[in-house]
Amino acid sequence: MSSPAVLYHFAFHPASRAARLALGEAKIEWSEELVRPWDENCPLFELNPSGMPPVLNIIERGRSINLCELDAILGWIEDRGKGEVLLSSDVAERAEARRLVTWFSRRFSDDVDSILLHERVEKPLLRLGSPDARQLREGREALKHHLVMLEELAAARDWLAGRRISQADIVAAGHLSVLDYFGEMPWGVVPSLKVWYSKIKSRPCFRTLLSDRLPGVSPAGWYTDLDF
Repeated sequence: MSSPAVLYHFAFHPASRAARLALGEAKIEWSEELVRPWDENCPLFELNPSGMPPVLNIIERGRSINLCELDAILGWIEDRGKGEVLLSSDVAERAEARRLVTWFSRRFSDDVDSILLHERVEKPLLRLGSPDARQLREGREALKHHLVMLEELAAARDWLAGRRISQADIVAAGHLSVLDYFGEMPWGVVPSLKVWYSKIKSRPCFRTLLSDRLPGVSPAGWYTDLDF
């Protein structure tokens, strides 16, 4: 009997959340090690040269292997699976899923996460003071701009990349769920995206995310409501 994979992650890190969702959706047995990437003695520095989560440690043919960061974890899930796992067999849908995964890891992270999550997550944890109102406005405007594109996709498709759930939905949920915890998602202006989020929020893989809590910060009132 093989040992379960061990995921080193930070609960309010979007890529870490996406890794948890992907492992759950693929029905892979895993255990977790919660890490604080900003700590000097964080074990991530021994596992991943960049010091960034998530890292999934697996045992393959008696060897211990560290899958460093989300792309490696998603690739491993797909490589080990038989048939469609989180990528469709349709070439166009696979390409679209990969485009959206890259868009979230680059554009969305740079424009939205780097501002809003810095103000709402990093500042309280590192005791850097209160959120800056001007920065919050800038991050929220960037979020609204990007939600226009996501709303169009959700309105036109069953899932973000096409007819079936994919890496794109998993990664999107990883990002948007953190923002939703802090009440930063303006669901009222994106009705189709809200329906999409309700679908993925109701899947078994999402349950562990709903129990996450940031010390000193309560989630938005609807965060755990599956029919919000």
